[in-house]
Amino acid sequence: MQQSGRKPKKVTYDHYGYFFIAPFFIVFLVFQLYPIFFTFKTSMTDAVGWNKILNNSMVGFKNFQTLFTANETSSLYWLSFKNTVIIWFFNFVPQIGFALILASWFTDQHLHLKAQGAFKVMIFMPNIITAATIGMLFFSLFSYPIAPINTLLQKIGVLNTPFEYFRNVPTSRGIVSFIQWWMWYGNTMIIMIAGMSGINPALFEAAMLDGCTSRQIFWKITLPLIKPILLYNLVTSLVGGLTMFDIPHLMTQGNPNNMTNTVARFIYQQGFTGTYNFNMASAGSVVLFAIIIVCSLFLNMLMKDRTGTPRKLHRAMHK
Repeated sequence: MQQSGRKPKKVTYDHYGYFFIAPFFIVFLVFQLYPIFFTFKTSMTDAVGWNKILNNSMVGFKNFQTLFTANETSSLYWLSFKNTVIIWFFNFVPQIGFALILASWFTDQHLHLKAQGAFKVMIFMPNIITAATIGMLFFSLFSYPIAPINTLLQKIGVLNTPFEYFRNVPTSRGIVSFIQWWMWYGNTMIIMIAGMSGINPALFEAAMLDGCTSRQIFWKITLPLIKPILLYNLVTSLVGGLTMFDIPHLMTQGNPNNMTNTVARFIYQQGFTGTYNFNMASAGSVVLFAIIIVCSLFLNMLMKDRTGTPRKLHRAMHK
């Protein structure tokens, strides 16, 4: 029997990969990319009220001019931005500090800490509790006049009368900052541990053989080599901090006197309360977006890797 000269048809399954990645792109286009473009468009319209969210007229940069000139809306926006930066700063600085200390302890070959898994779980636990639960918990702890914190401080003689924590600017900001720190330092620590665990162990072994202390190893090897991880934590914390909404909204509603109001709450107030100023809410969102982009680029330039090769690091330890 004469064999046919046809080659067997090659079966490929490469195209099936598109089916697996399609859900992500569909969700991204519908729920992220389109809203971004819609927000940019709305920021240049006179969209005030639900009836004008689609049937509106272009007004150019008038809404942005309102945000950058002296008026009540502009004052509230920039006060909210100032509050956001203050709360974020007093949350992130101790967060990154504690995360670095704990991560260095857990990865230090000199210490050999026991029960590391249990400690990591306990430290990370606040991050998996919902913000609503944590907000109600701390509101109950610090409420006025009868609450656990006031009762405890009165019993040990620190306070003579109950203190109204949420009517005082420093304490209300401090409580919000503390909650943000408590919720996120465990997550930051886990990321730091992952970054430190990725460093070549030979560098640590060589340093230990040369008699370097744990402090020298941390400052001369560990910290320079986890700069990309530090940059990631800085940028993600910056984005999360500047878009902070849930804890201030649940606990203080921006009080006292809008001193714990954040930019995200300002956008919420403009767009979904009162006269529904979607145009100003969108303009505030675009300005916040631009600030985040500029700050992220600045951090990227600031944290740009200039450390050189590991051999140079090894020599630098003995200078």
